[in-house]
Amino acid sequence: MQNKVEICGVNTAKLKVLPNATIVELLHKVKDGDAAAREELINGNLRLVLSVIQRFNGRENADDLFQVGCIGLIKSIDNFDLSHNVRFSTYAVPMIIGEIRRYLRDNSSLRVSRSMRDMAYKVLQCKEAFSIEHSREPTLDELAKLLDVPREDIVFSMEAIMDPVSLFEPVYSDGAGDALCVMDQVKDKDNTDEHWLESIALNDAITHLNEREKHILAMRFYHGKTQMEVASEIGISQAQVSRLEKNAIKQIKKRM
Repeated sequence: MQNKVEICGVNTAKLKVLPNATIVELLHKVKDGDAAAREELINGNLRLVLSVIQRFNGRENADDLFQVGCIGLIKSIDNFDLSHNVRFSTYAVPMIIGEIRRYLRDNSSLRVSRSMRDMAYKVLQCKEAFSIEHSREPTLDELAKLLDVPREDIVFSMEAIMDPVSLFEPVYSDGAGDALCVMDQVKDKDNTDEHWLESIALNDAITHLNEREKHILAMRFYHGKTQMEVASEIGISQAQVSRLEKNAIKQIKKRM
């Protein structure tokens, strides 16, 4: 049910998924200095890293993101506090996300094509010459007519050479409370970290189901088939489909 992520040198289909009880046991051993337990814990949570990097798929090389995500996983293992009543995955996911975001922020480079830069410089020269002659800045239509190019090309070229602005850049503050940032004006209220974490938790819970349960849920909720249609396709009764479906959903709710 998850999008496939290709990682060089890693057979993602054979990655282990550790039950929560085993994870807790290994964490105790890690705190006691057991290097083998630490290695097993890392290998047993690589699927968690894969589930996280899917959100960043296309923005950077998947192999690089996977390695950076593993660093976040290792940090979460080394810093996890067993005294807190929280699942390891709940703690690890934000750590992995943070590590990847830092990597993307520190290694981002805006690449602007030569033709786009040349257009931007022509626009700037034209604006300067026009301002000197007419004692005012030209309009977009005037620039387009002078350069004999579409208005869109002028807009795109000027935006391409603008310095990037941080999402946390303050745009307003009344001095009495928190400042209003760029993020507050452009954020997507329907795609918050909370929703994303729920999606990751759901995907993680689904990995613990057996293949028949995964297949039934996929047909029911992804392909929109009725229980009777599912029963006919896999050769069991509708009552059995209903029972397996309810059991699978119960397991998912329990793990989330």
